[in-house]
Amino acid sequence: MSLYEDARMIMDEALASALPDNAVNKALNELNLNDDGKTVLIAIGKAAWQMAKAALSTLGDKVNAGVVITKHDHSMGDLPNVQVFEAGHPVPDEDTIIATEAALQAVTGLTEKDTVLFLISGGGSALFEQPKVSLDELKDITSQLLGAGCDIVEMNTIRKRLSNVKGGRFAQICAPARVFSIVLSDIVGDPLDMIASGPAYPDSSTKEDALQIIKRYQLNLSSKALAAMEEETPKALSNVTTRITGSVRQLCESAASTAKRLGYEPFILTASLRSVAREAGAFLGAMAEHHQQTEKPLAFICGGETVVQLVGNGLGGRNQEIALAAVPYLSSCRDTCLFSLGSDGTDGPTDAAGGYVDDRTASKFEKLGLDNRAMLDNNDAYHALKAVDGLIMTGPTGTNVNDVTVVLIKR
Repeated sequence: MSLYEDARMIMDEALASALPDNAVNKALNELNLNDDGKTVLIAIGKAAWQMAKAALSTLGDKVNAGVVITKHDHSMGDLPNVQVFEAGHPVPDEDTIIATEAALQAVTGLTEKDTVLFLISGGGSALFEQPKVSLDELKDITSQLLGAGCDIVEMNTIRKRLSNVKGGRFAQICAPARVFSIVLSDIVGDPLDMIASGPAYPDSSTKEDALQIIKRYQLNLSSKALAAMEEETPKALSNVTTRITGSVRQLCESAASTAKRLGYEPFILTASLRSVAREAGAFLGAMAEHHQQTEKPLAFICGGETVVQLVGNGLGGRNQEIALAAVPYLSSCRDTCLFSLGSDGTDGPTDAAGGYVDDRTASKFEKLGLDNRAMLDNNDAYHALKAVDGLIMTGPTGTNVNDVTVVLIKR
């Protein structure tokens, strides 16, 4: 098999291993749902449809009603006994507000005998929202957070305080019904109060944390939004049981297992990568360059979530930027590639999951008259990689457990 074929097999098998079906079914068996009252299913996030489908296949007609909210173009059709909505991500839109209102209606009037099965995956922060400020201001603040290079914990600390459903508030709305949460983690370290901004988990962040973030990134907030920052979020919830079902560690382990089967010696460098995307790409490219004298095939694997610092006006995502930043280093290598992709199938505001580059990419740029550094400085990784067939296109995958980056050295 070629280097690219090896890379593609590692990608495909890692993504397949991260699908939530088995994990959701296992969690449902552990939760042992009560049959006394109604069961309402609420699923939010990029993997919401797949998680809901898995739960419905197990529970069948035990689910009396429900709402599924996922990203535009991530629904795969109707599901029995539930309404399926699509909404905006990474910036909420009018569809977000409409879908969230449907979810709130579905949990209205429940009793202590009833159960809310709450399926949560990454992306829920944008997809599940009843804001305390106008939608226009919420969009503006979200864009400010994205553009400033805030990490996901910083972003969600702010977003919780602008919301009537985040930071544990949704669980309060569901009371006195019990809430069983099954969580697919897309944040390094699996902080349950930060995944989808923790709608059904006590909030560990404080208003002081939020105010420091506003100051650090010089965010522009209205007086109404600043007042919302002063309102403290729930620090304890008595009606919630939570199970976490999957994370980026599983993604990395699957990549390592496939690489080993293909003849590579795999090394998982970390499952908690947190850095600026272009710096991660430069480091991994330099590492590939350093190991060129190896006589055996090697695979270096990282999982986590990087950030992009927006200084240009191009198009791209963090995984594409990792790949583009590695190109100059790979040009002195042989039979070496790097690929990086988001497990949900989308990378930033693009239709690509990530990027693939190898030791021939730099020469391809040169033949096309493209300046690698200029494209990187303009945050235009999408168009750079598209020009050399370096975009990874998967479409929606049905899961969301962070990103995986792999360096392959084939011998």
